[in-house]
Formats: sequence, structure tokens, C-alpha cells
Amino acid sequence: MKKKIVIIGTNGIPAQYGGFETLAENLALNLSNKYDVTVFCSKKQKQRYGKKWYKNCKLIYLPLDANGFQSIIYDMISIIYSHIMCDIIILLGAPHASFTLINIILKKKLIVNYGGYKEWERKKNLISRKWAYINSYIATKTSTYNIGDNKAVADSLMEEFKAEVNVIPYGGDHTKRQEPQNKEIEKYPFLKNKYFLSVSRAQKDNNIHIIIDAFLELEDTIVIVSNWEKSKYGKDIYKKYKNSYSNILLLSAIYDKKELDVIRSSSFAYIHSHSMCGTAPSLVEAMSLKLPIISYDVKSNRYTTNDKAFYFKDYKDIINIIKTKNKTEYSVNSQEMSRIAQDNYTWRNVFSMYEKMI
Repeated sequence: MKKKIVIIGTNGIPAQYGGFETLAENLALNLSNKYDVTVFCSKKQKQRYGKKWYKNCKLIYLPLDANGFQSIIYDMISIIYSHIMCDIIILLGAPHASFTLINIILKKKLIVNYGGYKEWERKKNLISRKWAYINSYIATKTSTYNIGDNKAVADSLMEEFKAEVNVIPYGGDHTKRQEPQNKEIEKYPFLKNKYFLSVSRAQKDNNIHIIIDAFLELEDTIVIVSNWEKSKYGKDIYKKYKNSYSNILLLSAIYDKKELDVIRSSSFAYIHSHSMCGTAPSLVEAMSLKLPIISYDVKSNRYTTNDKAFYFKDYKDIINIIKTKNKTEYSVNSQEMSRIAQDNYTWRNVFSMYEKMI
């Protein structure tokens, strides 16, 4: 009889919304060859997909959002139900991991991936930060295995909670280089010209404002893809800069993978501005697409890029990089990023590390 594995903590699969969903999908599809795999999904995922099975994986929908206030109940139900129905639990994210206290009694194999760097320092108010800290602490005490997607994340968990942590990054090789066709060029005329690119959620620690400040003083074009409507930070930027400058192009979030890959593949270089992430999926995907990387200078990003990218701490650094680096330097950088991605960020490697824990 096959062991039962459940993957919880995300919007669900097939992936659309972010890195954890992409991880959930790739794990589920690989594990379903040997195990009975179930994935919990949100009401948004039911509205978008709605089927009870995705390939060989069973989907359970809850009538709740996986984000916002409803996420507390969403995580509570999925955590408790999973402990009753399965043998192995893979929890992606620990914002409400206090419910894993049930594992002290039921003693299931619990694998927790913590996501970003020091999530308890990322929240906006004191209560949210304390809640994130407590839940991360409880997760480290109730889990069988702890996973940090980056050495910086693993080090922070070990330092704060004296936890043993395994480093397992994301894969990026599901992305494929795509040449723009006439329909894409018609929709996105900038594809015909040179442009820099950045893709991120619209939150302050992703530093979109720093990129914009740089390109206000540059003639080069920047294309920024984000979910502007999801935060005041995003709405303010979109309102101020949308259609205000010919070289600053703000696009709403693109969930069509092929369309996004076309835009990424045609870009001159990728600007990664996250300051509180671990191994950011958007970064390893850009590396896998063989793009030169200009990255915000924090240790998690340096670890991901093996100290081989171009780094900035403020908008002046971005300006200096773009004005001084030549085509040969960008070419060497793209080769380095591709090599690092092939060596470290493939789904085959990621899956093999998870399977050792199972």
C-alpha cells in the first residue's frame, strides 16, 4: 500500500500564484509516481481550476482564501485534517504553524519549508511579527525536518531557534527560452527593443521604488511586472508612474508562463530587488533563462548567485552598473548565472533531496 503524502500551505495546483505553488506542483507530480499524493487548494484555485484531480494528484478544496485573515482557518483545517488522513505532511510556509502542535500527539512525519528570510522581521506591526516568530518557533519543535530554501534562511533558523535545518532551494529549469512571435510583439511592442526587466510582488521589501528611482535618471527602458493592486505600496507606485515616463513600463502580474517567459527571454538583463527573500523563485528562473543578473546586495542573494552577479544597495549603484558594464561583462555574467542554475537549481536535484526525507 502506498504511503499517503499531503502538501499544504499554498493556494494549490496547478501552479499560478507564486514560488510555493510551483514547488508544490513539481513535488506533487514527482512524488505521485511512488506515493498517494493529496494537495490542499483554496477557493480561488477551485474557481480557476475546479477539478478533483490534477494528473495523478488528488485535490481537496477549502471554501477559504489561502492568504489574508482567512488563511488562519485555512491552515488550521488543512493541518489538522492532514495529520488525521496521511502519513507524511509537507507544509510550505509557517505563518500559522502553531496548529502543528497536534503533531506532538500524532507524531506524523512533518516536513516544513519556511520560505523567506526572517519572516518574523518582515511583518508590518508588532503583533504580526510576534505571531510569525512564535509560529516559526513552534514549527521547528514539532517538525521532523526543517527546510530553508537558502543558506541565509537556514542560518537564521539555526541561530534563532537552535534548529537543525536542511538547505533545499527551488528549481528553475521549468522555464524555457521563448522567441517572441507577432502576437506577443503586437501586445508588447517593447520586445523589439533593448530593455531591462524585474518581476516581483508589490511589497516594500522588494524595493521596486529603488529600481524606478534609478531609471528616472537613465535613458534605458525598464519593464516591471507586479501585482500592483494587492497593496497600498503597489497602488501608489502604479498611480504615480504608469504612463508617466516612456522608459518606465509597469505591467500587471502575468500568470501565463509562456507569455512571461517570452518577456524574460527577450530582456537584456534581469534586476532582482528582493531584500528579505531566501532563494527567490523569480531569481533562479531568470538565471535558468541565462539572463545577466543585477541583484540587491544581501547575503541570501549573494548565496543564490554564488557572488557572481552585479550587486546594488541603492539606486545610484544601479545607475553605475548600467552605465559602466559592457556587453562582454554582461555575456560573462549570463554564462555564470546559467552554469550556477544548472548545477544547483534543477527540479531533479530538488526532488531527490526531498525524497531522502520521505
